[in-house]
Amino acid sequence: MTVASRPAPARIGLARAALGRAGGYVAVFAVALTITFLLPRALPGGPLRTLGGGEVGDLDPAARAKVVAAYGLDQPLHVQFGRYLRDLIRLDLGESFNGGRPVVEAIREALPWTLLLVGTSVLLTAAVGVLLGVIAGLRRGRGKGNLLLAGVLLFDAAPAFWVGMLCILFFGVHLGVLPTFGVTTAGHTGLAAVGDVASHLVLPVGVLVATGIGQFFLVTRFSVASALHAPHVEHAHARGIPHRRVVARHLLRPALLPVHTQLMMELGWLVGGALVVETVFAYPGLGRLTFDAIQGRDYPTMQGTFLTLTVTVLVMNALADLTYPLLDPRIRARGRS
Repeated sequence: MTVASRPAPARIGLARAALGRAGGYVAVFAVALTITFLLPRALPGGPLRTLGGGEVGDLDPAARAKVVAAYGLDQPLHVQFGRYLRDLIRLDLGESFNGGRPVVEAIREALPWTLLLVGTSVLLTAAVGVLLGVIAGLRRGRGKGNLLLAGVLLFDAAPAFWVGMLCILFFGVHLGVLPTFGVTTAGHTGLAAVGDVASHLVLPVGVLVATGIGQFFLVTRFSVASALHAPHVEHAHARGIPHRRVVARHLLRPALLPVHTQLMMELGWLVGGALVVETVFAYPGLGRLTFDAIQGRDYPTMQGTFLTLTVTVLVMNALADLTYPLLDPRIRARGRS
């Protein structure tokens, strides 16, 4: 084999790997799509109270059957699933059982608020968790490192709803310095409206950051502590390079590669990860929409929110697969070999 002909098998191998990954994502999406349809129907109870209103208990069996038939819920599951797939191909998620509102419209209104809330919290969580993880990793086994580990694990173990209730009680009720529900206050315009939204974000974002830094902290701490004894780091120390320069140039970049994967995974759960916090603070995002849909057994809305979460997770995992080789030269070299 000549030198010029070597890259062709490498390109073929990369193409096969890409096709294999794409096939894997398609298979996962198909399974998730089926679960998205079946999971709402597997919950105890049913949507009859939502469909028939508060007086559903007074309806006779014939009237109840008529209500169920009007929404096609009396048909076999495979027929309902086929109709669901047909509508999905047309990008039609159906109408909510609660008021007949299009599910796409409800998701379109709730999604930006969730992206603002959880997007902000994920970025802050990653920044704080990585910073504390680097400090703890460099001081592993010493006083400050152990103290950081204990404090982060304490917050990580605390339930988000409990921390949220404490924040409402202290900052909202006792001190009265921060709003405790919603995203806006009537009467604000311009810059005042921006500041009002920011003030409403402080408590829910703070809760998400406080209870979410554990994963970033532990991953960073372990990576940094492991990289301290890597051959290239010890070689740099032996050459007399200052410690700070060794940490900045030779240690952090390879040590933070797992953080990239963790960040993508956190972003993958961006859509539904704040369900508890959005419920506690009455925040009108996708998590609150999902919670209300589950309570009312609103099948179309549950299917739409679950599907949005599934697509987000798959997209973020695909981005992690695509961007990881750009950060790790070893993977690029392996693909060229």
